[in-house]
Amino acid sequence: MIQETDAVVIGAGPVGLFQVFQLGLQGINAHLIDALPHAGGQCVELYGDKPIYDIPGIPVCTGRELAALLLKQIAPFKTQWHLNTLVSALTVQADGRLRVETTQGAQLLARTVFIAAGVGAFVPRTLKVEGIEPFVGSQVHYQRVPASVEVAGRHVVVHGGDEPAVALAVELAEQGAAARVSLLHRRDVFQAPDALLQRLQQLRDAQRLHVEAAQITGIETAGTRLTALLVVDPDGSTRPLALDLLVPVLGISPRLGPIADWGIAMDRKQLVVDTEAFRTSVPGIYAVGDINTYPGKRKLILCGFHEATLAAFGAAEALKGDKVALQYTTTSPRLHQLLGVAPAPSAAA
Repeated sequence: MIQETDAVVIGAGPVGLFQVFQLGLQGINAHLIDALPHAGGQCVELYGDKPIYDIPGIPVCTGRELAALLLKQIAPFKTQWHLNTLVSALTVQADGRLRVETTQGAQLLARTVFIAAGVGAFVPRTLKVEGIEPFVGSQVHYQRVPASVEVAGRHVVVHGGDEPAVALAVELAEQGAAARVSLLHRRDVFQAPDALLQRLQQLRDAQRLHVEAAQITGIETAGTRLTALLVVDPDGSTRPLALDLLVPVLGISPRLGPIADWGIAMDRKQLVVDTEAFRTSVPGIYAVGDINTYPGKRKLILCGFHEATLAAFGAAEALKGDKVALQYTTTSPRLHQLLGVAPAPSAAA
């Protein structure tokens, strides 16, 4: 079923979230699409616990804290979320509206689209093992175990050597539902905080989590089932590692993906925009944040916030067919209503 909407925002990083806020102030509710299973984009994935010092009015915050603040800011608006999904197609219709289709099957018919995809969609780094692809989504799940997947009584192998892989293996072992949890990495050395490494060692000592120092070279199957990984130990010997579920946690990388096929003018893999409203070459499509380019462009979050503000005004005027009056959140009863806040009391005469 096609859902009609005034706006679709592609990308749930800080700039995409602020775009939703600015649209909300214009009375425009949006559908928000992101490839990751959570909001925050690059800030959460790459700088989740690292300090950011150049957000106006916030002397210091982590990427995760910034995302949380922005989510709180957009809470008054009826945002419709499409997470853990990619835009598979974007086409201009005869009436000028934009049809947006996602890999999860959503079909949206929008009057405006805002691309806030940063340097592209962040997608998991995949295993380069022959024959593994048919099992992705059934026995192989990148980055996490979906809530719909049953782990009870099964042998789960987590593959990776950095903090996210260690944390997932520890979590699964502590839950105790899986029959066996193994952490597979080429070396018995892991990059993670000391406290997490201590928990890992405690679980290993208690035989609740098993570390496999080996490299994957192939797979074994039986019918339509993945039954084992073929791994090479440090001494060069090859052996099968039986499993029921494989969760590669190998990090994520940005990919421009289908954006390059949408017929939008580009320069060096970035979308060319004007600086009046950050419109692209395709009517109704705007681009904000690191995905766009224009003379004097700076790839800073605060610049993206500015771009999202002007893009929202431009879109509101295009939808209305007239100028939009500038209102201030401090004094505007209309904005107070949209935000769900009571106006500040007037000072006594």
